[in-house]
Amino acid sequence: MKKKIIVAIDGHSSCGKSTMAKDLAREVGYIYVDTGAMYRTVTLYALRHGMFQSDGTVNEEALREAMPTVQVSFGLDPATQLPHACLNGENVENDIRGMEVSSHVSPIAALPFVREAMTRQQQLMGQAKGIVMDGRDIGTVVFPQAELKVFVTASAEVRAQRRYDELTAKGKTVNYEEILQNVTERDYIDSHRSVAPLRQAPDALLLDNSHLTIAEQKAWLRQRFDEAVARQ
Repeated sequence: MKKKIIVAIDGHSSCGKSTMAKDLAREVGYIYVDTGAMYRTVTLYALRHGMFQSDGTVNEEALREAMPTVQVSFGLDPATQLPHACLNGENVENDIRGMEVSSHVSPIAALPFVREAMTRQQQLMGQAKGIVMDGRDIGTVVFPQAELKVFVTASAEVRAQRRYDELTAKGKTVNYEEILQNVTERDYIDSHRSVAPLRQAPDALLLDNSHLTIAEQKAWLRQRFDEAVARQ
């Protein structure tokens, strides 16, 4: 029986990490965890409980006190066989994907106490290996020992267009320029935060998928996975 590994996929927002990670996990029978969804779920909690102040900053004290009661988990959608994010048992997958959460998630994800809580949960999820996890700091902080690390990027314009297409396909009315601004701002905040900034791990494989199809990305990742398993 082949030895199971940890696959850590990091990269910028809206660069297709989740699609790649989900497809690989389904193909090889691994558990998929979207860590970005975990930070989005905490952000949704903060929005629902009025924890953003009028200037857009977070009421850190209120959120810190509430964190022990914020339970982030994943359920399995019986129709798609894909995981959906849950906030205290409630399926919030659709709620966390809109622009309101997108435009508030980076300051939440930059808070050290939020990152510590989520990192602990993520490390517990990966104890048995056989997991594909995507996010911003999986290969650098959560699983620096991962057997396969990939860092995904694409131009901001390409990523904004993908996000625009994804949201309009869901029937949402969105503005491309607003999405592009959001993508650029998130890149800056994610890369410059003091705790676990977004960066490529020294031993991560770089994939710029600006001009790749989903099928090409999928084939590239599967080949890297097979190579990593063969090395075990």
